[in-house]
Amino acid sequence: MNTQHRNQIRIIGGSHRGRKIAFPNATGLRPTADSVRERVFNWLGQDLSGKCVLDLFAGSGALGFESASRRAKHVYLVEQQRTVAQQLRRNAELLALPAVEIIAADGLVFLQHAPQRFDVVFLDPPFAWQEWAMLFSRLPSCLNDGALVYLEAGKLPEIPAQWQTEKQGKAGMSHFMLLKYISR
Repeated sequence: MNTQHRNQIRIIGGSHRGRKIAFPNATGLRPTADSVRERVFNWLGQDLSGKCVLDLFAGSGALGFESASRRAKHVYLVEQQRTVAQQLRRNAELLALPAVEIIAADGLVFLQHAPQRFDVVFLDPPFAWQEWAMLFSRLPSCLNDGALVYLEAGKLPEIPAQWQTEKQGKAGMSHFMLLKYISR
């Protein structure tokens, strides 16, 4: 790979299509591939107008920036690693996406104090991450009924009963699925 383009991805749709996003080397950071992002946004619909979006393990920010490019009303990118969060802030400034807010925090802690409820959530933690049960216990209080949740992992976790599987797929070592939250 050309070193000039290493640690860069491009936004694949919306108002910022083709714009590049840089990201630092960081443990566990592996951006969602273009082909997978294309599939996910086909599942979600190309236009996220009026939606409030949470990218809980933002990493490169690819999923969050894609959402903002597709007119999401507000996008929270939560990233625990400080150097990665700093790069996300630089990218948000360069892209001039006012809907994007970067939060440097642990995702599970953020869910305890989330400022609003979400319509779309992206869950793509590092592959070694194993706190799914706690995540699924905290996430519902932050969701609007019928919220869509994209989950990507090396091995898919057990999905609680109030979640309906809408779509799923696999690319390389990544397994992914789109879930719908149904409050009971």
